[in-house]
This record gives sequence, C-alpha cells and structure tokens, in this order.
Amino acid sequence: MQVRTRHTPAFGVARLKLAPGEAVQADYASMIATSYGVVVDVRARGGSRSRSVRAVFTAPAEGGWVDVAPALPGDVYPLELDGVNGWCVTRGCWLAAPATVRTDPQWAGFRNLFGAEPGFVEHVSGVGTLVLSACGTLDVVTLEQGELITVDPAYLLAYSEMTQSRLRAVSQSIAQSVRTGEGLLLDFAGPGQLLIQTRNARAMLAQLGGPGNGR
Repeated sequence: MQVRTRHTPAFGVARLKLAPGEAVQADYASMIATSYGVVVDVRARGGSRSRSVRAVFTAPAEGGWVDVAPALPGDVYPLELDGVNGWCVTRGCWLAAPATVRTDPQWAGFRNLFGAEPGFVEHVSGVGTLVLSACGTLDVVTLEQGELITVDPAYLLAYSEMTQSRLRAVSQSIAQSVRTGEGLLLDFAGPGQLLIQTRNARAMLAQLGGPGNGR
C-alpha cells in the first residue's frame, strides 16, 4: 500500500493506493470515495455507519485506491512501521492500515503505565503504513538522550515505544481516568519521538455540540 496525502494540514485526505488484490482496513465513516471495482466489506452488526465501524477495502485485479479522511478538521499522517520498533497510538487516531500492521493489547509496557486498566493508548507493530488522523496540524517532536517533555494526553497522537514514559495526575482535586487521559499528564524522556496534535479533539467536539448549533 502506498499513501498519498493532500489538503494538509487543515483538511487532510489520504489516498490509499492498493496493488491488485491488496486489502486495507479503515474506519468506514472515513471513506470519501474509491476507484471503481474496490470491494467494501463492512464488518459490523447492522452495517451502521458509526465511526466505530471497521471496513476492509480490497482492490480488484487491476489495483485501485481508497480516499479516507477524519471527521474533524486536521492533518493525516502516514506512520511507517519497520517491523522492529512499535509505536503507542492514542485510541481513536487510527485511520487506516494494512493487515500487516497489528495491535498488541498485551504489550508489557502497558503494565507499568496503566496496570490492569485498558488505557487511552494502544501499542501497534508490524510492517507497513499506519495512517493516523490529527485534530489540527501535527508536530513531530524528537527527543535527544535525557531530554524531557510533559504532554497533556488530549494532544498526544503517538510516541515511539523506545521513549520512556510516566503517567501522573495533574491534581488530586480533580477526577482522573486512564481510559481517556482526563486529569492526567504524561512525562517523556528521550531518546524517542512524539507526534503531537495542535488541537484538543474533545474540546472541539464540545464546541461543535454546544448551545446554538441546532444539535
């Protein structure tokens, strides 16, 4: 699969170019269009066009393409996985990936970070291009050895698995949730790389759903 992006960074679209018979998995709601002949297999109860629905797009004998875009304004970022180093990705930012990219729910690093709770990030590994969606544009932050940074989880898109991380509460006076990252901060130490989005998706959705918009 090859990925070509356009209309970035404000309203990113990713074109997934597929070889003959190649398949890619993506959010069904993110599909804009496909080349003629691409088979769309929606794997969900009732075929709902919910953002949680996944679909598999398979190219015909002559190959094809699929255009996908996130629901909120922002960038799309093709993250290349090399089969050696994995990444930790915020849940909900995964837009599309081939079958050669997989999630690893039992990754050992999560036991130190979240304990027994399912956290707000998931570990991905494998070989191929994982397409991520950012709210706003995207900053790539490279940390040198021993360099430190603190990030609000609402702005975190992903970080390389080699980056040391520590989760802590902002204050004991406000509620915390490892499922959403609310009330928490993440400390990172290099070497490593972070992908940070420049807008808070929850805050943007709250504004879009606020009084006076007819919803």
